[in-house]
Amino acid sequence: MSRERILIVDDEADIRDVLRLTLEPEGYEIQEAVNGEEALAYVRRSTPNLILLDFMMPRMNGLQVAQVLKKDILLQHLPIIMLTSKGEVMDKVQGIDAGADDYVVKPFEPTELVARVRMILRRTLRALDANPLTKLPGNVSILEELQGRLDSGKPLASCYIDLDKFKAFNDTYGFERGDEMLKSTARILLLAMRELGTPEDFLGHIGGDDFVMLTVPRAVEGICRRIVSEFAEAAPRLYDEADRKRGFIVGHDRDGQVKRFPTTTISISVVTNTQRKIKHVAEVAQIGAELKEWAKLQGGNRWVVDRRGL
Repeated sequence: MSRERILIVDDEADIRDVLRLTLEPEGYEIQEAVNGEEALAYVRRSTPNLILLDFMMPRMNGLQVAQVLKKDILLQHLPIIMLTSKGEVMDKVQGIDAGADDYVVKPFEPTELVARVRMILRRTLRALDANPLTKLPGNVSILEELQGRLDSGKPLASCYIDLDKFKAFNDTYGFERGDEMLKSTARILLLAMRELGTPEDFLGHIGGDDFVMLTVPRAVEGICRRIVSEFAEAAPRLYDEADRKRGFIVGHDRDGQVKRFPTTTISISVVTNTQRKIKHVAEVAQIGAELKEWAKLQGGNRWVVDRRGL
């Protein structure tokens, strides 16, 4: 089982050493950054489970780092404990306002620090049944949210979203490039939903290249049109220039045969309760799977809405 990873961000080596000596014996994996810019670069490369962030640092202080992280739709749920100087009340207030989850005053009591770290990590784990890559809600949250909306009987559009030919892309370019495509997809989905949907809309990440979005029927076609358009523009940029110009990559299919794979595209199958009454998530899943297969057969970036009645 992998250990929870904590990023310590402080320009004072002595403070970083004390924090490391306090937390490593508790079973945490410790990483360090000496300033805010280095911290942001690390987080975007390998997201930790928690950040211990010094408020006062040169070049980019803790307040600025927290503000940047909380504006990033894939990093905004990352828990932050701000390290402040004794008696600096405004540091604490500004840190909390910027999105910090808690603060610890220097010099700190080791047992108190460990207790606060454990509390924040437990609270974050409970609050987010999150996909480890995108930090979007995972399967448990998706099922609960979908069933709750079905039980309410309110108009619902459930979108099943996945990427076509993603495996070939991932196999050819490696997991790091594959992860970047998944994170790019998550950002496109979130921004389209937030700009064109309603405040109650929901986005979850089932796993791999599969996502679920819950919105309302009146907004769904505008959201899907935006997603398809932006994905069609963004995905080719993740390919090497030669492959992008050719319009395909050469790889092996599931039977080991050499094959040409076109650029990855996105398919969205939309299930609504406007034409039929749906009571259980299994019904949504079955209808969505049928639509998805049809959409994939058509090829290209597209969405399809189920308009069939009973």
